[in-house]
Amino acid sequence: MGTAYEDAGVSLGKAEVVIDRLRAAVESTRTPGVAADLGGFAGLYALDDDRVLAATTDGVGTKLILARKAGRLRDAGADLAAHCINDVSTCGADPLFLLDYVASAQLDLGQVAELVEGAAEVCRDAGCAILGGETAEMPDVYAAGEIDFVGTCVGVVRRDELIDGTRVVGGDAVIGLPSSGLHANGFTLVRRLIGDGGFDADLLLSPTRCYRDEIRRLRNGCDVRALAHITGGGIPGNLPRVLPDGLGAQIDPDSWDRHPAFAWLASHGVSEEEQRRVFNLGIGMCAVVPASDAGNAGFPVIGSIEAGVEGVTFL
Repeated sequence: MGTAYEDAGVSLGKAEVVIDRLRAAVESTRTPGVAADLGGFAGLYALDDDRVLAATTDGVGTKLILARKAGRLRDAGADLAAHCINDVSTCGADPLFLLDYVASAQLDLGQVAELVEGAAEVCRDAGCAILGGETAEMPDVYAAGEIDFVGTCVGVVRRDELIDGTRVVGGDAVIGLPSSGLHANGFTLVRRLIGDGGFDADLLLSPTRCYRDEIRRLRNGCDVRALAHITGGGIPGNLPRVLPDGLGAQIDPDSWDRHPAFAWLASHGVSEEEQRRVFNLGIGMCAVVPASDAGNAGFPVIGSIEAGVEGVTFL
């Protein structure tokens, strides 16, 4: 049994192969209101001279398969809302509303209700309205019994409060906001490791942490210059997305405590290198602040920004 993501059937490199083609198609639709290039955690669109809309779309992925088996679909609904709100929050935006999409071969309305109720709980706490959504039955597309849950979140930020990474400089500190576990990434591999056996739902299925309030508190005490949501691809795949050209990050992997789920992965043969490449390793959001502000962050300093470093290196 393989213990790497690609052994489980997922290639992180496929998107890189087609990205130029996708970029060309997206750029062909560009209008004067577009306020950011493709590749950010949220797309930006100018609402007026003062305000910018931030929008993102994502799903829960194959974590839903385990959530359904464990009777934890409400938590999976929370995963969706938290993930989308986190993406919007990386640019400093406050979430405005969320739309959801539920699809299955044959819909179980009780399961749909659990998913939406879980999302609603997170949205209420974040002040984010659920405006509506769509349900679809497609037996020729989805495997019998399985369900898919996808959401789109839109937020708003004033231009003078936008966080876009452009002010990051060498010597800045990287702050790590702890995750609640695996969040909603890497579950094709997790399911391969579990096989047909039982599993500890409390350990593996804890819902994604929503960082909206933590980001607000962080901004009250620090000059937050960049925020990276650590999802699929781990810290190496996400932190560089918010750094200017010519800057990279050095990360100390011993500078924070990890959720026990990552020890579970190691006990099942998933190497440290593979965990760094696929999972969040216990850090769900990275913030970049001036080194002089790091003591006010309230979260551990996990690394530094360095000139001449390519991407992320681990000490």
